[in-house]
Amino acid sequence: MDEQQSQQPVPLTKSAPAPAPAPAPVAEAEIRASDADRDRIADILREALAEGRLDPEEHAERIDAVYRAKTRGELEPLVRDVPTGPARAAAGLPSDAASGPAGDPENLVAVFGGAVRKGRWRPRRRTHAFAVFGGVEIDLTEAVFEQREIVIQAWAVFGGVEIKVPENVSLHGSGSGVFGGVDVAEHEAPDPDAPVIRVSGFALFGGVEAKPKRGKRVKNLRS
Repeated sequence: MDEQQSQQPVPLTKSAPAPAPAPAPVAEAEIRASDADRDRIADILREALAEGRLDPEEHAERIDAVYRAKTRGELEPLVRDVPTGPARAAAGLPSDAASGPAGDPENLVAVFGGAVRKGRWRPRRRTHAFAVFGGVEIDLTEAVFEQREIVIQAWAVFGGVEIKVPENVSLHGSGSGVFGGVDVAEHEAPDPDAPVIRVSGFALFGGVEAKPKRGKRVKNLRS
């Protein structure tokens, strides 16, 4: 009897499974970039272009990378060599808040869409137009010119920027294109007091066009 009891199998007990390791925190560089993140970087690059820190081709290449970026880590290197935020203040450069609306460029951005500026409006000294898979139209034929000289910087990446000016203003331009074109119908106004429009463009698989609109003339420099 004792021998039979000693031969009975001993039940096996299962140990509790080890807890799963906690997921590692996501690094800041791996966080997915939002539209606001991309727009913030694009604004910094536009400032760098306006200050001459980047040439149009460098700016266009970086802007294209901005809107292709998936994570914040892909955005940061694009502005590593230009002043941003505290770095601008330390260098004595105006920030967006400090420069004031009068000195700020007007930005027209069309990404998979369109942006239009026309009618009776007052263009600022500088206007930045950026089209990505979209179109920007700038019509100055009815504008009120409060500036002697207007500078329009235009970038078209798989898109187009069209600029219309009155017949009696001076129009000058320069630019370059990669599988695209920049077409500025340059002419000099006979009136030395006429406004001067300067267009700087870059096109990547797109186009930038600036030309006078027949029958449209500016009557007064200031209204």
